[in-house]
Amino acid sequence: MSFSFPKIYPILDTSFIPSHGRTDYLLHLGASLAAAGVTLLEYRNKSGTDSEIISDAKVLRSAMPTGQVKLILDDLAYLIDTVNFDGVHVDAGDVSPSEARRTLGPNRIIGTYGGGESLLPGILDEPVDYLAIGPVFTTTTKQTSKPPIGIAGVRRLRDLAGPEVVLTAAAGITLATAPAVLAAGANTVAVAAALFRNDDPAAEFARWRAHLG
Repeated sequence: MSFSFPKIYPILDTSFIPSHGRTDYLLHLGASLAAAGVTLLEYRNKSGTDSEIISDAKVLRSAMPTGQVKLILDDLAYLIDTVNFDGVHVDAGDVSPSEARRTLGPNRIIGTYGGGESLLPGILDEPVDYLAIGPVFTTTTKQTSKPPIGIAGVRRLRDLAGPEVVLTAAAGITLATAPAVLAAGANTVAVAAALFRNDDPAAEFARWRAHLG
């Protein structure tokens, strides 16, 4: 598919969404992030029910214009049409990338985990638009037993993947470290805590975007 990945995009983990005033929060957040220049956002909810995920996703979709912002759902490929999202991120335990591609067709964004210390066997043959790599640094947002790979690991995975593969680097990346992660070969950095633990995530995103160019 034809889509230009931005240098930074948010991962909105449900742990950052307040339980009270949830709809109003998501409406304001989605609109402010779109106004700040977000063109890609992943919504991640590892523990919610389908109905909660559908509700959140539909609010985000209504707040973030379809032609302006691509929305990715974590895990649940079978809900993509229901919530009118633009793609899905699938990992081990979810449907396979091949199955997601067969279900969603050629025009949806599909991503999967590509590896940390090395690329996963056969991963370059999967029908995906990007590979997520990491964790780059220690993260408190997503539970993982994988060791951080650091800047050197990003560089190694870029060498293994070749120049054409879109690599998304994630986990523990800050505004100070993001330029080095991109310089090491990541096409984009996916950021959760560094944005959403801020009082004004949209303003913080705008600051990152201006800094990264």
